[in-house]
Amino acid sequence: MDIEKQNIPCLITIFGATGDLSHRKLFPSLFHLYQQDNLNEKVAIIGVGRRDWSNEKFRSEIKLSIEKFVKDTHKLEDFLEHVFYQSHDVNLKESYDNLLQLSNELDNQFNLEGNRLFYLAMAPEFFGTVSDFLKSSGLTKVKGFKRLIIEKPFGTDLKSAEKLNTQLRKSFKEEEIYRIDHYLGKDMVQNIEVIRFSNAMFEPLWNNKYISNIQVTSSEILGVEDRGGYYDKSGALKDMVQNHMLQIVSLLAMEPPISLASEDVRNEKVKVLRAIRNIKPEHVRSYFVRGQYDEGVINGEPVQRYRDEDNVDPNSNTPTFVAAKVLIDNFRWAGVPFYIRTGKRMKEKEIRVVVEFKEVPMNLYYDRDKQLDSNLLVINIQPNEGIELHLNARKYIEGIDTEPIKLSYAMTAQDKMNTVDAYEGLIYDCLRGDSTNFTHWEELKATWGYVDTVANYWDEHPAPFPNYPAGSNGPIKSELLLSRDNFRWWDFN
Repeated sequence: MDIEKQNIPCLITIFGATGDLSHRKLFPSLFHLYQQDNLNEKVAIIGVGRRDWSNEKFRSEIKLSIEKFVKDTHKLEDFLEHVFYQSHDVNLKESYDNLLQLSNELDNQFNLEGNRLFYLAMAPEFFGTVSDFLKSSGLTKVKGFKRLIIEKPFGTDLKSAEKLNTQLRKSFKEEEIYRIDHYLGKDMVQNIEVIRFSNAMFEPLWNNKYISNIQVTSSEILGVEDRGGYYDKSGALKDMVQNHMLQIVSLLAMEPPISLASEDVRNEKVKVLRAIRNIKPEHVRSYFVRGQYDEGVINGEPVQRYRDEDNVDPNSNTPTFVAAKVLIDNFRWAGVPFYIRTGKRMKEKEIRVVVEFKEVPMNLYYDRDKQLDSNLLVINIQPNEGIELHLNARKYIEGIDTEPIKLSYAMTAQDKMNTVDAYEGLIYDCLRGDSTNFTHWEELKATWGYVDTVANYWDEHPAPFPNYPAGSNGPIKSELLLSRDNFRWWDFN
């Protein structure tokens, strides 16, 4: 959907501004928005952090980050004139009083019309504290809009998520809370809706009559890096499945919305997530596979096992790999399995959707010695964004042998230059008040309710980890998950 460019005056306050996320993603994205005239002169950005820095010191650090992650840096000096810094203690009332004074000064200086966006790029245990202080200090008492962006994880289970949501709602309405999921900002994830709903060759076939199964893969070559302390408390189930993977499933499975308005799209996604078949504890092993990487070789270099990573329990029961068979109990998808898998230290780095269509009712080209190849729609989300359609065609001038052919589209380098990162589009959406690609509380509640049963079962039943070598496609049981239904994972590398 083409949206007219909107330059919206706003004061953007980033808590955790000296952290890694801010330097790698947020400030390069904000700069690119400014550079592309999606932010104009009526914008000011306050970086909030614990370090005792001056404006000049903070600007110099941000400049280095932008120069590292953005190739074209014209207008950088102009952008930095809109960037400010405040040393801040999130637990100290006086810090918010000082922030209020600075905010009001910048509002007048840049004519920001009382619009304020708060971005919490910090540890989740501070979300509620900051939210409470923002209200009590008067920072949210504005004549324009007020909006809050928060990063995952939003809670560690349904109970903690409900508690946090209740606390945030004391200061912000649901429509003012933007729970960011950077997967939803990826171009090819957003393209799922376009592929489905704007092509007559797909939408009539998008159901259990024509589709045999759908697969969603998100794999990484990297291990936990410096995130061992956080990751060992969450693992692949909570870090990936509860949010990113099930969000993609909802886009693939939802009914056509009556419009592209945020509320209409969200309503259809929620219906899908509520229709996912809940798994009883005794059936977890039939629908879910977990794994943890062992030592192995990646790109010719030896890598250590997960339990030897920094800040990881040497007896950790945390999964670094999850595969699942997800069933959606509604009229459109009854009987069609959605297979999802995600893991670290795997063979390839990729995010991909594969839609496998059923065979034709009567195969005139049936060969006992050679099975006809499946028709596939492949949506490559990363790293090679694009779409592929796998068909069968005649192989020889004489005879009736067939061979698979591939019709493909790849996103051009110019297309990729339109944004520096998924965060750029999501921040701009928030400024415009478009919450379509953010996670609503009802979606979050449904996904936590689904994964809690699995997480509790795994906590009570430790696994014989490690069970897959680094550099592989995960544990062998993930293959069995599909082979029991006469399917297989589609790997094209």
